[in-house]
Amino acid sequence: MQNQEEINRLKNVVQQLLDEAKQQGASAAEAAFSVDNGLSVSGRLGEVETVEYHCDQGIGVTVYFGQKKGSASTNDISSDSLKETVKAACSIARYASEDDYAGLPDVELLATEFPDLDLNHPWDINAEQAIHIAIECENVARGYDKAISNSEGASVNTHQGTRVFGNSLGFLQGYQSSRHSLSCSVLAGSGDAMQRDYWYSVARDAGGLESARQVGEKAAQRTVARLNARSLSTRQCPVLFASEMASGLIGALIGAISGGSLYRKSSFLLDTLDTQILPDFVRIHEQPFLRGALGSASYDSEGVATRARDIVSDGILRSYILSTYSARKLGMQTTGNAGGVHNLTVEPGSNDFAGMLKLLDTGLLVTELMGQGVNRVTGDYSRGASGFWVENGVVQYPVQEITIAGNLKSMLRNIVAIGNDVDLRGNIRVGSILLERMAIAGE
Repeated sequence: MQNQEEINRLKNVVQQLLDEAKQQGASAAEAAFSVDNGLSVSGRLGEVETVEYHCDQGIGVTVYFGQKKGSASTNDISSDSLKETVKAACSIARYASEDDYAGLPDVELLATEFPDLDLNHPWDINAEQAIHIAIECENVARGYDKAISNSEGASVNTHQGTRVFGNSLGFLQGYQSSRHSLSCSVLAGSGDAMQRDYWYSVARDAGGLESARQVGEKAAQRTVARLNARSLSTRQCPVLFASEMASGLIGALIGAISGGSLYRKSSFLLDTLDTQILPDFVRIHEQPFLRGALGSASYDSEGVATRARDIVSDGILRSYILSTYSARKLGMQTTGNAGGVHNLTVEPGSNDFAGMLKLLDTGLLVTELMGQGVNRVTGDYSRGASGFWVENGVVQYPVQEITIAGNLKSMLRNIVAIGNDVDLRGNIRVGSILLERMAIAGE
C-alpha cells in the first residue's frame, strides 16, 4: 500500500535539488530524500522501560563538475536550505581532485521497470498495544522454566519509511517500505553459572511476525539449554554453523568479492573470477524481486536496475559484487549492487536441522560467535564461540569458552552440506552449514 502523494512530495524536493545543481553549474548530480517514522517500546520485569517515537528525515546531494565530486546533506527542506546544501556540495566539488572513475552510472543501466514488491505494510499499533505485546513476550519467557532468573527485557519496533532517489540522467523514483520486529532476552542460572540468550522475529508485515508466545518460549528454551556449559579440550573436528551463524560466514565471502575490497587488493579472493571457490553443489544467487522480502529492490542506491543472477554456480565464482565506481576501477560493469546485495540466497540442500546434526555425527554445533576475528586480506578466521557438543547426531551438552579457527579459503572449499533450515530474517538467506573440520582451542 503506497502513499503516492507522499512519494510525489519527496520527488518534488529531489527535483528541486537536481535543478539547483544544474543552475549552479554542475555537469551532473544525484540526490536522495528519505523520511522515516517509527515506534520502539521495551519492557523489563513486567514494567515499561522505554517508549520512543521516531520521525527523521534526511536529504543528500552529490554533484559532479566533470570528474570532480562533492556531497552535502541536510534535514531542512526549506528552499533556502536546499540552495545552501547544493552550494556546499558544489564548493567541495570545485576544490576536489579529479577522479577518473567518478560519475553517474551509464544511462542504459538505469532501472526502467518498477514492479510492486509488496514492501509496505504499516502496522496500526499504538504504544499501549506494543507494550502489552512486549510484556506478554517477556512474561512467557520468564515463566517458561524456574531456572530463568532475570531478564534483559522484550522490545517491539515498528518502522515505516519513504525513499526517493533521482539523478540528472532523468531517473526519479521512490517507494515506501515497512519493517517490524519483536525480540526478547533472558538470563538463567545464578552467580557465575548464569547464561543469557535471546530470540527475535522480523517481517515487513506484522502478520508475518512470530507471536509473543513463540518468541518468548524460544528465547527461554535457548537460554536454559546453555546451562552447565563446559569447555572442550583443544582438537580438530567437524563444525556445524547454525543457520543464524551461517549468514556471517557467507557475509565474509560477499565482503571478499565486493568491489571495494578487490580494487584495494585487500581480499583473500583476489583474481578468483571463474575459478572454483566452493564445492560444486553450492549455488549462491540474488533474488531482488521476491515479494515482501527484506532485501527486495528493483534498483540499487544509484538507480541501476537489479536483476536475478547467479554469483556462484557449481561452486564457481561467476560474478563480483560491484557498484559503478568499483566496477570502473576494475575495468568492469556495475552489477547493480551499490548499497549491497538483494536477498542473497544460498541454495538449500535436502537436510533439515535434525538431518544436519546426523551428518555432523560427532562434532561442534556453533550457535554464538564473539569477536571480529576475520582477516579479509588473508582469510584467517579465529573467533570465540559457544554452542553444543554433538555425538552420533545427538546434542550432548552445551559448550563455551572456546575459539574456532581456520582459513576462509579452505573453510569455504570444505563445506560438506547446507541445510534447508533457512533463516529468512535478513538479507542473506541461508540454512545451517556443515564444515569438514576446524581447529578448536579450548582448555
